[in-house]
Amino acid sequence: MKTIIEPFRIKSVEPIPFNTRAQRELILAKAHFNPFLVHSNDVMIDLLTDSGTSAMSSNQWAGIMSGDESYAGSPSFYHFEEAVINITSMPFVIPTHQGRAAEKILFTLVGGQGKYILSNTLFDTTRANIEYSGATGIDLLCKEGLHPTVPAPFKGNIDLDKLQNHIDQLGAGNIPLVILTITNNSGGGQPVSMHNIRETSKICKSHGIPLFIDACRFAENSYFIKMREPGYENTPVEVIAKEIFTYAQGCTMSAKKDAFANIGGFLALHDAELAKAARNLLIVTEGFPTYGGLAGRDLEAIAIGLREVMDEHYLKYRIRSMDYLTNKLKSHHVPVMQPAGGHAVYLDAKSFAAHLPVEQYPGQALSCELYVAGGIRCCEIGSLMFGKYDENHQLIPAQLELVRLAIPRRVYTQSHIDYVAEVVCEVFDQRQSLRGMKILEEPAVLRHFTAKLDYI
Repeated sequence: MKTIIEPFRIKSVEPIPFNTRAQRELILAKAHFNPFLVHSNDVMIDLLTDSGTSAMSSNQWAGIMSGDESYAGSPSFYHFEEAVINITSMPFVIPTHQGRAAEKILFTLVGGQGKYILSNTLFDTTRANIEYSGATGIDLLCKEGLHPTVPAPFKGNIDLDKLQNHIDQLGAGNIPLVILTITNNSGGGQPVSMHNIRETSKICKSHGIPLFIDACRFAENSYFIKMREPGYENTPVEVIAKEIFTYAQGCTMSAKKDAFANIGGFLALHDAELAKAARNLLIVTEGFPTYGGLAGRDLEAIAIGLREVMDEHYLKYRIRSMDYLTNKLKSHHVPVMQPAGGHAVYLDAKSFAAHLPVEQYPGQALSCELYVAGGIRCCEIGSLMFGKYDENHQLIPAQLELVRLAIPRRVYTQSHIDYVAEVVCEVFDQRQSLRGMKILEEPAVLRHFTAKLDYI
């Protein structure tokens, strides 16, 4: 049987707010044309992020009720610790309130002026924490990843030749770690192959550089390896995941993604001295080492979610859902990232709004129009998020101009996704009416979250 059904039953529902186009035009203007500033009760279909927006399972809600809130030594922490060690085999597990807190601790300790962090592609908060420490983040995405609409099985890979060349040029002593983001969020949710992870590890080891994994979507990446990489087609996803972590000396994770949790994250390490320093910093910024800024109930939810995400029936449904929306858009000739990523569908805004130069932020223009046209909130991943300025304050564009439709886990049904496809296709048919945008006000760091814009 070819039909894939949702591998769960729905036990609780939440009403969707409805509003008109005229209302949404006013709402967006009031939010300074930034979807992040739109109130969620003014959004019909919220695809802004898959972070913390999942529907938790009945077992997770049961775990919420059994969570122990002791300040120190809570059994909920030890359940959480056991679940992380079971997957990563890393003995030092440091809970944080979310992934960026783990990044903040890690890069505060290993970053600094004159240091370089190499990656396949750094996401926004990872790059921000690297740069805040004074270090420089460098993306070394493989060539295939630079062409959104050209299919390739592992477009999230790091370019191994560029990795070796950068180590030779910058000096291994100036590179405290290399980090692979799996799946590659900024690169279209594309997976990284086991071969690429293994070869990256070999290069790093030959130069004494630790390899870290940004593990937010490790289970989705593992399922892609099972689907696409020869030799793994009969290997359980859990076994694949465990192999991935054998090649790394540490990892960070936002548990708000592949652990289904609404909050939480962790830093896991093999290095006892680094773990000691991280725990000391954790106490200053997050909390005691056995809760790290989280309630015991959240630790329980994460521990359960880390087990549930290995369910291959769920992962098959999850990845197929992305394929479904991608194929509907492709059939209408909408320029969309191919093949589909693991957690989101990415529109190629540069091709979608080809009449707009990158200096007019085509991705942001498209994001705004999707909200006005259909109440769909999504996220620009392009030159608003990642663009820099040169010494003359001219925009240095991002590598890609994408719009991410991030699908929350276990939240929306097929009819919701059909509606999204319909709205995107309607906007595509009228794409020449998309108007360029300008920034009126922006912060120095992570500007896309709070920037104020307007149409040119």
